[in-house]
Amino acid sequence: MLLAALDAALERGQRAAIATVVRVRGSAYRREGTRMLVLDDGAQVCMLSGGCLEGEVVEAALGIIASGTPEIVHYDLSEDATWGLGLGCGGSVDVRLERVERDPVTLAWLDALRSGDAAALCVPIHGGGRFLLREHPGHGETGESETLLGQLDDPALHAFAVTAARARLHTRDPRAATVAAPDGQEVFIDVNAPAPELVIYGAGHDAIPLSAQAVTLGYRVTVVDPRDAYLTRGRFPGAALSPLAPEDLHGNLVLTPRTQAIIMNHHLDRDRVCLWHALNSAAPFIGMLGPRSRYHQLTDALAQEGLHATPEQLARVHSPVGLSVGAEAPEEVALSILGELMAWRRGAAGQPLNGHEGPIHHTYAARRELEQDPEPQPG
Repeated sequence: MLLAALDAALERGQRAAIATVVRVRGSAYRREGTRMLVLDDGAQVCMLSGGCLEGEVVEAALGIIASGTPEIVHYDLSEDATWGLGLGCGGSVDVRLERVERDPVTLAWLDALRSGDAAALCVPIHGGGRFLLREHPGHGETGESETLLGQLDDPALHAFAVTAARARLHTRDPRAATVAAPDGQEVFIDVNAPAPELVIYGAGHDAIPLSAQAVTLGYRVTVVDPRDAYLTRGRFPGAALSPLAPEDLHGNLVLTPRTQAIIMNHHLDRDRVCLWHALNSAAPFIGMLGPRSRYHQLTDALAQEGLHATPEQLARVHSPVGLSVGAEAPEEVALSILGELMAWRRGAAGQPLNGHEGPIHHTYAARRELEQDPEPQPG
């Protein structure tokens, strides 16, 4: 919505500013990276809060549109100010306001947003310059190539920010954040992350709700099954369909570090081949439907063929896949599986919130631990 509105405004010759949340202290309705568009006539697209903060942001953004000088504005959401702002949270946010220009870095960033490429736009909190680190879809196991456009004025901060941006793009769930260099300087890393990828081996009846719910949650879903009667658009709307037979998977279906795979063929031979394919891919999450004993049966069968998985490969397997919520019907099983996938991506425990003290959402410490604990590489 924001990007379409910006494109339309630029075509009309309107000037515009983008307001971006660059820091959250305490609790707030939105997290870092939330954006709002403000046009030179005072119109706004998207929101940064529950509603009352937007008027102040629009007023400040109009000044930025006139001056062209970026600015960071601090908004206090403490309990005393909460009722005035209507946000209902105790904390504060810093919002960066910047006029939209047609410079190469901005144009490349907007293009990355349109295409869905993984990209990080890095801007110092204090100081000049900025750069865009962008990953382009390619071929091979990594499936990506990288370009860097622009530079921060401070060379040491630039070097730190490039490393930090690259690390952030390669986390399980890339998110925007303000990070501090060793010398105390800070840089805001805005992130555009591609949709998570889900490969479902098997087009049986219980794969239908899993695919449908995953599509609703924004996953890019691929369903793999050689049976034409099962693999149809009517059964899997919104998903890509791959009619590959198990023996044709290697070399024809690439699972990247952004792929999560679920094996649910309900057929021992097909599941065995699909498991070996997934183990020898870059997929960091491999889910096996069914009891643990069935998984052991599959790995034993692979071993008898002389196909021995490494401990690092097996560490990526989740068996049985799903959270323990008492799921029985296919729709419930799908919910259980997607619940575990979300918890895995976000670094959450997947436990009830009842009785939990403190912030409900991710803490910065938890995110840092997630970033410092990279996924094991495929063997």
